[in-house]
Amino acid sequence: MSDRMHWSRWGDPAHAATLPPNAIGMLELAFGPASPRPAMDVATVQLPPIELSDELLDALRGVVGVEHVDTGDDARVLHTGGKSTPDLLALRGGDAGAAPDAVLRPADHGEVLALVTLCAERRIAVVPYGGGTSVVGGLAAAHEGFSGVVAIDLGRLDGLVGVDDVSSTAVLQAGVSGPRAEELLGEHGLTLGHFPQSFEFATIGGFAATRSSGQSSSGYGRFDAMVVGLKVATPQGTWELGAAPASAAGPDLRQMVLGSEGTLGIVTEVTLAVRAAPATALYETWRFPSFADGATAMRTLTQDGINPTVLRLSDETETSLNLAKPESIGADSPGGALMVCGYEGAAERVARMRSEVGATLESLGGTPLGVEDGQQWAQGRFSAPYLRDALLDEGVLVETLETATFWGNLDHLYAEVKAALEGALSAQGTNPIVLCHISHVYRTGASLYFTVACRETDDPRGQWYAAKAAASEAIVDAGGTITHHHAVGRDHKQWYAEEIGPIGATVLRAVKQAVDPAGVLNPGVLIP
Repeated sequence: MSDRMHWSRWGDPAHAATLPPNAIGMLELAFGPASPRPAMDVATVQLPPIELSDELLDALRGVVGVEHVDTGDDARVLHTGGKSTPDLLALRGGDAGAAPDAVLRPADHGEVLALVTLCAERRIAVVPYGGGTSVVGGLAAAHEGFSGVVAIDLGRLDGLVGVDDVSSTAVLQAGVSGPRAEELLGEHGLTLGHFPQSFEFATIGGFAATRSSGQSSSGYGRFDAMVVGLKVATPQGTWELGAAPASAAGPDLRQMVLGSEGTLGIVTEVTLAVRAAPATALYETWRFPSFADGATAMRTLTQDGINPTVLRLSDETETSLNLAKPESIGADSPGGALMVCGYEGAAERVARMRSEVGATLESLGGTPLGVEDGQQWAQGRFSAPYLRDALLDEGVLVETLETATFWGNLDHLYAEVKAALEGALSAQGTNPIVLCHISHVYRTGASLYFTVACRETDDPRGQWYAAKAAASEAIVDAGGTITHHHAVGRDHKQWYAEEIGPIGATVLRAVKQAVDPAGVLNPGVLIP
């Protein structure tokens, strides 16, 4: 696997997806005649002039070395924005206006701290860069009012600092990718158990900075719940947080940094609660008569404390497309709502969990479908973003958004957001397909993850932003959170301000002023 994603697509170029023949036919049936829109050649991409002066570049080189300050076109393009559909559409069309002036690659916390200090003194905007997987505009710093913009790539901070076997904790550097974390921990018989769809490329620092939630959250929990300590480089110095697994010593300031998206400092080390690597992993699928029936079953499992490691439920539309089996997209489906359950741990525990969960699901109207499709889902769980690129090549706009709410409000939120997306895109003359699944569950509520597909208009970025705005208004009006695990970035900032209210916004601005008075850390992102 490549350690760097394609400049205008998701993931490793060697793993690019192609659409199966039945999917091509389905696209034409759903959206009309094909209208291919391939990406431009990278040689035609328009990069803005470098704003940093030679004197400033020399100062940066003095911190990390000449070879670790890269102003080349390739590096700048590769660090332009994230991987949202609007980000990709801009690059596919040759627009790299959000590119940094230089890419800096520090070796350790000390160099990150020195860079942050220098940038604050010289008013250089800083974009912390991990795996580049942001889908909410989290890697596009404001340029106005600054001497220039740099991306601080944490890829060289790629080590396991230490393991405490007695406490079941491990300290990982921020640039460690998901697979690298599992490799390093696996040498000690441990796992983090954090597997978001961005797992192959996203990093430990990015997981912390965005409050990531993985596909095994039902069993292992969210990433922010795993964090017991942080080391952060700020313009005011090193900020170390977390002296105990829990504390009554005032508000938990770790939670201030988690989700801060690099606006309050750059996370360089994370101390995490880890677990023994599972001896057995088994995944199976179930079918429910309806999405509502499946959601009731999920709630029952969770509130009874018998939920499996992985618990996901597709609505009727998503189920009908067989998205659990990408090679069978568009094939006949028996209908209903498809649930994926996964069990990880010692063999005896897996058998016990599966038996207890299965008895409950059957009592609530579920039909067991066996392990074949579940195992296939697990093997292809990180492949969906590759499929999006193949659809964009065919002129089909595909994007996602997510939210969460309490169980008592879930049906209402689902209906309102789906209607908003369908209405906004239909008004633009397209015939959208809107899919949804529940991907994360809690005793009190659950997340909703929507996927949208429709034919591109002449302005696909504007097309999506209009639909996203309608959906965001619906989320706020229907009582959901503006984001459950994608973070705020630029794209959600307007609605985030509404969610936290004027007092919350004032508190955030005050913290920002205290740790970053020059405002150089990821300006334009998160802070209302």
